[in-house]
This record gives sequence, structure tokens and C-alpha cells, in this order.
Amino acid sequence: MQLQDLLYGITIKELVGRTDLEINALNFDSRKVTEGDVFFAIVGTVSDGHQFINQTITQGASVIICENLPEIDDYRVTYIKVENTSVALGIMAGNYFGNPSANLKLIGITGTNGKTTIATILFKLFRELGFKTGLISTVENFVNDKVVPATHTTPNPIALNALLKDMVDTGCDYCFMEVSSHAVSQHRIEGLTFSGGVFSNLTHDHLDFHKTFDAYLKAKKTFFDTLPKSAFALTNIDDKNGSVMLQNTKAHKKSYALKQMADFKAKIIENGFSGLHLDIDNEDVYFKLVGSFNAYNLLAVYGTAILLEQDKLKVLTLLSRLTGAEGRFDYIVSQNKIIGIVDYAHTPDAVQNVLSTIANIRKGTEQVITVIGCGGDRDKTKRPIMAQVACDWSDKVILTSDNPRTEDPQAIIKDMEEGVSPTNKRKTLSILDRKEAIKTACHLAQSGDIILVAGKGHEKYQEINGVRNHFDDKEILLEQLNPNS
Repeated sequence: MQLQDLLYGITIKELVGRTDLEINALNFDSRKVTEGDVFFAIVGTVSDGHQFINQTITQGASVIICENLPEIDDYRVTYIKVENTSVALGIMAGNYFGNPSANLKLIGITGTNGKTTIATILFKLFRELGFKTGLISTVENFVNDKVVPATHTTPNPIALNALLKDMVDTGCDYCFMEVSSHAVSQHRIEGLTFSGGVFSNLTHDHLDFHKTFDAYLKAKKTFFDTLPKSAFALTNIDDKNGSVMLQNTKAHKKSYALKQMADFKAKIIENGFSGLHLDIDNEDVYFKLVGSFNAYNLLAVYGTAILLEQDKLKVLTLLSRLTGAEGRFDYIVSQNKIIGIVDYAHTPDAVQNVLSTIANIRKGTEQVITVIGCGGDRDKTKRPIMAQVACDWSDKVILTSDNPRTEDPQAIIKDMEEGVSPTNKRKTLSILDRKEAIKTACHLAQSGDIILVAGKGHEKYQEINGVRNHFDDKEILLEQLNPNS
């Protein structure tokens, strides 16, 4: 492909060199640059790509996209100065792969909690409706029935457009994609054409990255601000930030709610371990998913399907058969009737959601035992709050490690202990080793009790000092609860 074709839609501040060059590949990682590549000098949080420009030229880069022009020694290389290299990367990656997002219906789902469940159920639903469908999520990516492992909630623009092109080539009509606040802030979705956006809710999360709640809110809102006129914007108006998302959008505004009037409305009739019984748009339906938060997720899925012009009864019939995403209120029942639940809850609000769901379902006599940790190198302010929430809603709490990453796990537990009030101290244990913590919870549990293991959900590893060791909460729970099976 010629460089001039790749530059479509780019605002160029300065250009030195030719644009009639044949391009081999796009790269923002200086280590991967080879002959005939375009190198994007991205200003990141850890390093600045401008420092590696000379190195990439030595490796054969023929085009440099940068925010600051370097001293130019080699005029065989084309230099293009732009306002923001991350924005340029998104647009040029789209051009390089033939703008695949415009050739299918791409729906973005954003919010603190529920993104994965909504995107996964939409993917399953549209497969059941007979469409070839793609999924881009935290847990895994799918190109119809082919699994592509996920490394980030939202991949980088090159990987993302390559994935979307694969979907278009496979004949996918739809793609459902989680859109993280990081992805918006880092311009990973730049240049994509969305047919719709869905907002679930907004709570305290990722403040290690965004620093303030306002910056986090703005990142989510930016996604809706940039939706085209042809798209829809579906928002949860029971969430106080739901209507904020729609303030400046050009898209068709639609809403869903359980507590007030909305375009898509549901009412919980019954909520038990066997699932949800809802009145949804005046239809009486039983679903396999559990908990009031999943009533919102199901409503978001239903609203999206209707806005994508699917048949109401067909959608509700298929939805009633579907299960959620792995590691989201994923439960097992042991031989002696102990219930073990694995959930990805890693924010105070998500922990409260899961525990209040358990509280609504439990009969009243059984104990709720919660095993919980917090991730290292992430927002420290939520640690004491998460411990406090776990204590307020449980009969026994075991504080343990999650993914400590490069932090001392003992120090993380200490931060959590700060949130344990004197009255809650007697029901709290701290066990550093996560496997031992789960084991202890299983030993403490009697028939009928409920064990919640929170924080890691679908993750099959524990990250300690940059090394990922195999670790699966559900596997350990099963092993401990059913030792003879």
C-alpha cells in the first residue's frame, strides 16, 4: 500500500520527504520495525517513542510519524509531524486494513461493571440468531467460532483493525466490543466506525490511571460524544451518570431502566440461585442469569438487539436459554450443598453488587464467607473500602492476595485491613497465600453456606513480580469442595 493512501483523514502539520512510497507494515514498537515500515513515535506513560527514532531508521523504517521533528540526517526517510501520534496511528491502521469497522455493525459497550457480560451475551445471542459475529472482550476475542486470546480489554489500533478485518473476511455481520476508558484516553478506538454504543454504569475504578473520577467520566463520555448520527446511544438512566453520557452525542438517544420510565423497561419478579424472573417490556420471562445487576445487563442486551432490528419474541426466547461470561457470578454446588461463587468483582461497587445479590437470595440461616484481595500497582484508595464492603455484607472475611504484580502482597493486605472496623475484626482473617485462603474458607463452611471468591474471576493466573503463575479460583474451589470427585 502507498503511504499517500494511508494518510487519508490525517491532519499533517509538517511533511519532509515523499508520500509515493510502498509501505510494508505499521509499527509503534521500535523493536519490531523492519525494512519499509512506518514507525509511530508514541508518547507513552513509561517511555517516549521519539527516543527510538534513530534506532528504527537503522532497522529500515522508511516513514516516521512524530509529534516533534528530530534533527534530520537521512532524507531518504519521510518524516510526518502530527498533533497526536496515537490519533494518527488509529486512523492509519484503519486505512491500512481497509477500514473494516465500516463493513460490519460494530457496537461498543462501556461502563465500570457489566461490559464483559453484556458483550458476551450479545455475541452468544447473535450467533443463536444465525449471524456470523465477532467479540472483543476482556476474557477472550472471537471471530465467529474461532477463539483469539485477549491481552487487553481493548487491543491496540493495529491489532484491533487486524481483528476486525479478519471478522469482515470471515463474513461477520456484527461485532460486539468492550470499550475501556483506557482505550478511549489512549486513542485505541480512533478512526473506528461504530453503529451503536451502550453504557452500563460508572463507579470508582481505574483512578490509578485517570487520577480523578471526573477524568474517568470524561473518558467514557468521549466515546458517546464521537458516535456518528447514524448510530444509537443506549444508556442506563438508573445510573446517575447515564444521562450525562447522552449530553453531547449526535447518535439516536435511547435508555433502559428498572426503577423509572425508559425506552426499555424491566421489573424483577423473582431473583434466586436458579435465575431471574423478569417482566421485560411487558413479557414474562425466566433467565438463567442471577442477580439484579444481571437484570440490567439483560435489559442492555435486549435493548441493543431491538435497536439492531431483531424480533422481540425471538430475542427473549433465546436470551432465556443463555448463560453469562466466565468468572461472572460463576457458581458451583458441592456434594454437601455448600455453594461456591467465583466473581471478577474488583471494585467496591462490584463487590457490593455480588454480596447484595447473595443477600437477596439467601434464606437467612447460612453463613456467607468471602475471600477477597486487591490487585497491586492499581488504585490504592479502593483497598480499605473493598475490605469494609466485604465485612459489612459477609459473616466471615478472609483477606488475601490477588495479583500483587510488583507490590508486596503483605502491604496490600495491610491497606485492606485499614478498612476493617473494630467490630468487624473478630470475623476477619488475613491469609497471604490465596490457595490457603480458599482452602480455609472451604474448611470453615458448613452445609448450605455460601463462599464467594472475589477479584480474579475468569483469570487463570496470578501475577507476582511480572511472572504469571497458573492459578484458577474455580479449579481450587472445586478441588476443595469435592475432594473425592
